[in-house]
Amino acid sequence: MHAVVVTQPGGPEVLTYCEVDKPVVKPGWSLIKVRGFGINHSEVFTREGLSPTVHFPRILGIEVVGEIADSTLPEQLPVGQTVLSFMGEMGRDYDGSYAEYVLLPNDQIYPVQTTLTWAELAAIPETGYTAYGALLGLRLQAHDQLLIRGGTSGVGVTATKLAHAMAADVTVTSTTRRVGKSDQLKAVGVDEVLVGGEDPLPETAHFDKILDLIGPKTVKDSLQHLKPNGIVSSTGELGGQWNLEDFEPIAAIPNNCYLTSFYSGDVDRQVLQALLDLIATKKVDMAPTQVFSLPEVAAAHRQIESTHGFGKLVVVI
Repeated sequence: MHAVVVTQPGGPEVLTYCEVDKPVVKPGWSLIKVRGFGINHSEVFTREGLSPTVHFPRILGIEVVGEIADSTLPEQLPVGQTVLSFMGEMGRDYDGSYAEYVLLPNDQIYPVQTTLTWAELAAIPETGYTAYGALLGLRLQAHDQLLIRGGTSGVGVTATKLAHAMAADVTVTSTTRRVGKSDQLKAVGVDEVLVGGEDPLPETAHFDKILDLIGPKTVKDSLQHLKPNGIVSSTGELGGQWNLEDFEPIAAIPNNCYLTSFYSGDVDRQVLQALLDLIATKKVDMAPTQVFSLPEVAAAHRQIESTHGFGKLVVVI
């Protein structure tokens, strides 16, 4: 089969399109014919050698959409069944989705019912589930004023679309570091744009709910811009900071306000199908920003790393 292999850490040029052996099923694992996958920032970090547990050579890719090609659990995962998978240790401890076929543990494969195209479905697994789960955790309600910090990211764009589908008359404000992306944000449903990114929010700006995708770098500032009974979800680390430092909860969290998060590695199959049903019922536009082919994975990495990046990039085979 064809795959994109990394033999040593480095820039996008280390992503090598080549022929490798097609995986063979083993007990407890099934083979997926890859139809598509999204490109994720965590895969860039792994490619650069910043994931210390990952050893090369490795086929990257932490998410996949496709069809069962060979199954060791035919009752639940029959050949031809449409499936999704993401997270776990795929693309890290064992080879991932940057290939024509991927071998995965059965308990990490999620059968779904959907009429979405492969490109639309490829935009969903890690990104859509994260956005949806975080919005559920924010307890989004009608007429809420929602702020998304890091709104031009794949999760940010998807959260904007889902928020309008989940609650009536929600007002979505999004941050961006570049004023030139304001029109793109408004085109996907953002009502107001704040230019600044990781900068402190304007002193007078307050929101019912804040989805902070910048993460620990900005979450203390986000907490100070909540309305009474407001919630911050720190779900993401786009700011490049992994931990909250010098965080004293009594001082940092205002009275009657709340801090939560969402981890996409804990996958609830019913929530995943509910997301797909919401997309179908509300006719949410899940078209990715750009679609690449398997030989173009290096180009997709260059795009996600560029200042021109916006929304979700996917590969379709």
